[in-house]
Amino acid sequence: MNTKTTAGQHIATLLQWVLNLGLLILALILVVFLGKETIHLANVLLNTGEQASSYLLIDGIVIYFLYFEFIALIVKYFQSGYHFPLRYFVYIGITAIIRLIIVDHKNPFDTLCYSGAILVLVVTLWLANSHRLRRE
Repeated sequence: MNTKTTAGQHIATLLQWVLNLGLLILALILVVFLGKETIHLANVLLNTGEQASSYLLIDGIVIYFLYFEFIALIVKYFQSGYHFPLRYFVYIGITAIIRLIIVDHKNPFDTLCYSGAILVLVVTLWLANSHRLRRE
């Protein structure tokens, strides 16, 4: 039985290394895209001739926050002992839905549904941060 335990531990350690390496590669890719988005935001900000530039700027800012939140999620994963906190996923979900509302706001019913989804996520965040459910 001791051989099975050590074999299982070796497999778990190997898979943890693969996961960590994959997350580091993903973090590097996200940093590159964050840099590209910074350049894109600077171009949109400096190009004041377009009327649609305000929507492009707001959309770019929200995308920028999404990249930032994903990188922060990966950092928090390593800081918290290889654990993804639920509330970071909720933050990312709220930001993504806000971006969707900004980009696609032509149908009022869809916007209302998106707002309801944000309300559900905010309630989830409130519950996750309550004293009984908070783990960190």
